[in-house]
Order: sequence, then structure tokens, then C-alpha cells
Amino acid sequence: MPIHMTVAHGIGTLVLDDPPLNILSRAVLAELRTMLRDLAADATLRVVLLRAEGKHFSAGADVGEHLPPEYEEMIPEFLDTISQVSEFPTPVIAAVRGRCLGGGFELALAADLIVAGEGAAFGVPEIQLGVLPPVACALLPELVPPGAASEIVYTGDTVNAREACELGIVRHVVPDDRTEEAALELAGRIARHSAAAVRSVKRAIRAGHAAKRTEALKAAGTVYVDELMKTRDAVEGLRAFTEKRKPTWKHA
Repeated sequence: MPIHMTVAHGIGTLVLDDPPLNILSRAVLAELRTMLRDLAADATLRVVLLRAEGKHFSAGADVGEHLPPEYEEMIPEFLDTISQVSEFPTPVIAAVRGRCLGGGFELALAADLIVAGEGAAFGVPEIQLGVLPPVACALLPELVPPGAASEIVYTGDTVNAREACELGIVRHVVPDDRTEEAALELAGRIARHSAAAVRSVKRAIRAGHAAKRTEALKAAGTVYVDELMKTRDAVEGLRAFTEKRKPTWKHA
């Protein structure tokens, strides 16, 4: 199974388990949505911990599934998964080690809190493939100064854990071998409280952002599906990646 789920002491744990890169294929995303729905139905749940096996959190979505015609279903499914994480009724903590790139970074961005190992690297390299990261375009400007969000998305460069913490993306940076332990400790500090209170706090915190996030994600998805994927360069960049060659841009 590419994802495992456990529940103990008010903490639900979801583990991406397809190392080394924990690629977020459509099948993995579907399983994640199912598990999130199951966890949301538990009225005693207080917090969800999202982590990954192996050295890396996730290198992102399956690039091959972004190609025509599959992207028409893949992008909406991915955005639905992100919305389920963002709108989950209790706090979600992401424990991140190693590479956290593309769709993996976007999945972590949907969490309420990120605990990162000091060797973690965050980034959205989609621009290098001629496409865009819809979730990062929607959520990063909400979390960091506009210039920082623009630089991360436009360059496709990575930021390290310390830089991500200074920007406000990451809440805590710890030694790599303590990442899951530190995230679990934080989850425990939340889980000691009433589930009803925790859920009310989550609704109150998200109230001012919920409508804006929904519209921003919808708009970014529309640009991706209805505009970007109609360009020649988007398909060329994705094909070049899957074929392990350098893309030839036509700038159209």
C-alpha cells in the first residue's frame, strides 16, 4: 500500500510509503482522499499527522499523468485532494524530511503546520517543465511576502528548511532524525485538548481564508487546464521530462 493510516490517542497518522520519492500518482491521491474522509468522520480525532517513509517527503505528482488527455482529470483530482487537506476539520501537521517538491510541496502547503528536518528542501520546479504549480500559485502568496512567493514560483529554485522557516512556510526546524518525533510531540500538545474545541478553533482560524482559498485554487486550476495546457510548450516540457531530454521551447 502506498499510504498507511493509523489512529491513536486522538491523532490520525497518514504515511506516504512509496520511497524513495513518494510520487503522488492519481491512485495515491485517490487513496489519500478516501483516508481523509474516513478520518474526518471520527468525532474524537483532534489532529492529523502527515509524514513519509524514506529519505524524502515527496518529489511531487506523476509527470506522465500531466500529459494530454489525462491532465483534464488529474488536475481537478489533485486540487480536490489539496482542498480536503486544507479544509480538514482538525489541524493537519506535515512532517517533512528531504525533498519536498512540486505536488509534494503543495500537499505540505495545505497543512496547518509544517515541521521540517534541517536537510529538507522545498520548491516548485514546474516552470522548468513549461507548466505551473496551481496550489503554490494560490497558497504561497497567503503565507509569505508576495516577492518571495513570486521568486519561488518563477525561478523553480528550492529553499532550504531554515529559509522556509524564516519565510513562515515552516513552523519548526529540527535535526533530520527528529522530524517525526518533533511533529508527533506537537500533535500531542494539540491532542490533549477537547476535539470539539479544536474543531471550532480550526473553523474560526480558517473562516477568513476559506472563501479566498477556494476561489484561488479554482482560478489556478482553470488557468492550468483551460489555458496553459493549450500551449505547445507545456506539452513539450512534460514530454521532455518523461523522455529524459532537454525541452525545445517555442515560447508559445
